Amino acid sequence: MAVAKSTKHPRGKPRLDPRAWIDAGLDVLAREGAAGVRVEPLAKRLGVTKGSFYWHFADRDALLAACLAAWAEGRIVAIRTQTDATPARIALPALVDLYMRAPNPKGLAVELAIRAMARGHSGAARAVEAVDGERLARVAALFEELGHADARARALLFYAFLFGQSLLGGKNLTEARRAAATLVTG
Repeated sequence: MAVAKSTKHPRGKPRLDPRAWIDAGLDVLAREGAAGVRVEPLAKRLGVTKGSFYWHFADRDALLAACLAAWAEGRIVAIRTQTDATPARIALPALVDLYMRAPNPKGLAVELAIRAMARGHSGAARAVEAVDGERLARVAALFEELGHADARARALLFYAFLFGQSLLGGKNLTEARRAAATLVTG
């Protein structure tokens, strides 16, 4: 989580920057879903008044839009970083290793909350579409680099595997996961 920047308000109370509100919104989104992202509880959690919120955002919808934009931008930067200037034969196994070895429970919780939100919220649907489009395009390009004519289909299976396996519990699936990872990246 980014460090919240605050400045002193003339009355001595802290005034947070927008990023602090976005980070807090994403934390709540991960734990409680979109319904949990409410101004008063966030202000209380951050130790400030609602006025600090309204200094940066017109309303709750504006905060949710900022959270969605921050999430989408972060995911797009991440996939670009993970795939740029790395040969496909190295990048694909590295992505599998990243998701299997070092899962990010909060990141997954935010992703699932935004995907659930996308079923009825056009802004969330656009954010998910942008992230999925970038992920699939980048991974398809890696499969194309390896000479696969069915690169787009392989990219879809690759991400279905990565996210699906992260939802499966149990350590007894470790060998099956490794074998599946080899099939998906091959």
